[in-house]
Formats: sequence, structure tokens, C-alpha cells
Amino acid sequence: MFKTLLIGAILAAGSSAALAADPVIGTWQLNLAKSTYSPGPAPKSMTRTYAESAQGITLTIKMTTANGMDSNTTFVFKEDGKPYPVSGSSDTDAASVTRVDPLKVNFKQMRAGVVTATGARTVSKDGKTLTVSQKGTHADGAKYNDVMVYDRQ
Repeated sequence: MFKTLLIGAILAAGSSAALAADPVIGTWQLNLAKSTYSPGPAPKSMTRTYAESAQGITLTIKMTTANGMDSNTTFVFKEDGKPYPVSGSSDTDAASVTRVDPLKVNFKQMRAGVVTATGARTVSKDGKTLTVSQKGTHADGAKYNDVMVYDRQ
């Protein structure tokens, strides 16, 4: 009887873990009407895709800038507060992510080992909206304070 209860408890715990998957996983499209870029300009479009992998979470950002240039940024990370390399960005070469609660993480972006931006990523309770708020300094020295709102695709 004890073995049966123990196996049942293990299976139930496994099921709960599967149900508690990170709500950010999926594809998100920037909602320009709800986003603010200070000082700007806002990009023409941006899509963020989060996928789970053996290495952690892979974030791919595809963006068309205000002047029509396309860029792709990739970041594979764990939510352990340690820096991981970022490719495809002129503003950052590494970033760290720390889980705050089931819907929110805080992050730091770095360039050459120096923190250049901080922010938070929050998924709404209904799972339909992603908000990324960040303040920092671009590679050219310009300061920014952006709030990007995304809709789940």
C-alpha cells in the first residue's frame, strides 16, 4: 500500500510540474499602440519567441527597426541570475534572468561585463499579454526607458 501511495504521489508531482510550465513559452507580437519608447523611435515590428530546450529557455527576437533594418537576437538562458551570452545585439553581449514569481522575471543586460540595462518581464494572469519594461543605455550612449507590450500569437 505504501509503495502505491508513494508512486501516486510521485506521478501527481510530475503532473503538477508539467502543468506549471513557464507561461512565457510561445510567440509574442509587439503591440505598438500599447507600447512606449522613450526617447524612441519605436521599431516597425518585433516578435519574441520563447522555447524550452535542454540548455534552458531560448529567446529569439526578430525586429524591423524604425529605419527598416531587420535584426535577429538570440539568447539561451536559465533563470538563475547568472550571465549568459546574447548574439545579434549591438547593445548587449550577455544577460542574466532571475525568477521573481510564476509570472515575472527580472533581468540585467550587460556589455563587456558592465550592466547597461535592467528590467522586468511579466506575463498577465490570463496569459494573453507580455509586458517587458527596461531602462538602460544603448551602445551609442543614449539612455532609454521602454515599456513593450506584446500579444500572444
